Amino acid sequence: MIYFIMKDSKDITNHSGSNTHADAPMIRLGKRNRLEVLREVDFGMYLDAGEVGDVLLPKRYIPQGTKVGDIVDVFLYLDNEERLVATTEYPLVEVNEFAYLEVKWTNEYGAFLDWGLMKDLFCPFKEQKMRMVQGKKYLIYCYIDRITYRIVASAKLEKFLSREQPPYRSGDAVEVIIQQKTELGMKAIVDQRYSGLIFQNEIFQPLHTGDRLTAFVKQVREDGKIDLKLQKYFGKKRVTDFSEQLLNHLIVQPDGFCPLHDKSEAEDIYNTFGVSKKTFKRGVGDLYKHRYITIEDNGIRLTPEGRAAAADE
Repeated sequence: MIYFIMKDSKDITNHSGSNTHADAPMIRLGKRNRLEVLREVDFGMYLDAGEVGDVLLPKRYIPQGTKVGDIVDVFLYLDNEERLVATTEYPLVEVNEFAYLEVKWTNEYGAFLDWGLMKDLFCPFKEQKMRMVQGKKYLIYCYIDRITYRIVASAKLEKFLSREQPPYRSGDAVEVIIQQKTELGMKAIVDQRYSGLIFQNEIFQPLHTGDRLTAFVKQVREDGKIDLKLQKYFGKKRVTDFSEQLLNHLIVQPDGFCPLHDKSEAEDIYNTFGVSKKTFKRGVGDLYKHRYITIEDNGIRLTPEGRAAAADE
């Protein structure tokens, strides 16, 4: 059976061109779908995929207690014989998403990536920046090839990133995947769609390709690129918030003491408080100015005034 990809690159239907029913399910290849169980056979259950036809859910994937008429959540992909098949297992990446995957094996046509399903995800040589090596991991984009209608991967990420102006404001929280290190910092993929950058002088924790984390928009540039930060607040507001955090930290420490100071390593400060050394020093200065702490050779200590201020809060 041959499948067409609809204009949104997500929906498929039978190539026959027959009229679709108004209540027919919208089928999305390479995505999660909710389909009704039509009938049960010895080797599984057939699901209603509308004009595409009935889709097999193999017996090993059927949730216990499932019966005819139930609606099941399934992922649709093509098996080794290019037949549409359903599974209740979900892969590490879906169509139109980026992910960091390991190469299970290679042959003369390309590499096969482990995406958590029985059939591996194929990345042809033409979609590799360099020859992929078995056992190594690569950041890829998963999509449907418009010629073969197969779900495939590409390591040439830039062509899949949106060129539209991102709709973000300063301070917005976004989900990012770390892409690669550059001279300026770490490139990141923002919300599975846009290109972003975390500048090197604003990175205070280890970051590696494939890491997924929450970041915050610093600004959106005219070229559509996004400057990111790992901390939500900027400037005085960040210092004010950290001063309160530091005060609350000291109040629960033995003798109100913290063994960090302006000579401490930035990594030690970040691991303890999640802030940069610059923010830490400003927060310490803020508390010292209010006489809430004293600064000692090996750390900082809460004063009676600081203890009273923390109690008032």
